Amino acid sequence: MGAGTTRIPAMCSRYFLDADGNIIAYTFQVPVHERIRKRFNIAPTQEAPVVRADGGGAREVAILRWGLVPSWARDLKIGSQMINARAETLAEKPAFRDAVKQRRCIVPATGFFEWRGEPGKKQAYAITVPDRPLFAFAGLWERWKPKQGDPVETFTIVTTDANPVIAAIHDRMPVILPADAYDDWLAGPVDKALALLRPYASPVATRRIGPLVGSSRNDVPEVLADPVPDLLKDA
Repeated sequence: MGAGTTRIPAMCSRYFLDADGNIIAYTFQVPVHERIRKRFNIAPTQEAPVVRADGGGAREVAILRWGLVPSWARDLKIGSQMINARAETLAEKPAFRDAVKQRRCIVPATGFFEWRGEPGKKQAYAITVPDRPLFAFAGLWERWKPKQGDPVETFTIVTTDANPVIAAIHDRMPVILPADAYDDWLAGPVDKALALLRPYASPVATRRIGPLVGSSRNDVPEVLADPVPDLLKDA
């Protein structure tokens, strides 16, 4: 485990994207991006790829900072509180209501993490979609301009009520978009886009993993390894 104190994150604050850049490009119909690499423990304030409309009817990949910073924010710190956006209140919250109209994105992922149990005894789980090795969360993005320096582009992941499988671990889950709904989310009318923000109805798989995921310093394949049964038990 990495040095320092491990803090169990809140939902949804860790995910992984262990897919090759060319597979990501093919799946989401975007050019291959030279900065994309396999990631095993993406954490808030880190940079990660998103897919968004480019303004000309096509899609593009952008590498953005996780944790949305509204254009009116004083500094980047607020982003650590904006890693998720609740689907139920997107159109009302000042931080998100403009972005949901004009700056929607999809966040490629191969899975995400959640924890269950009492403080100090929490068990980590890796959650995947069996029939979709690479999928996408619904997201929003923003461009924030500091008083000095270059603009910073950031994103947030939209969450909704958990489906029955995830509900055994947590009451919320990220919105997983159907593969045929990407265009509707990226550039469709707001009402049609909002209708997509519901619990994922197709099967998802959960499995216990070891404690390495607890530290954001651990961005290695071993994060996804199964736990040692004698040391970690279900809460």
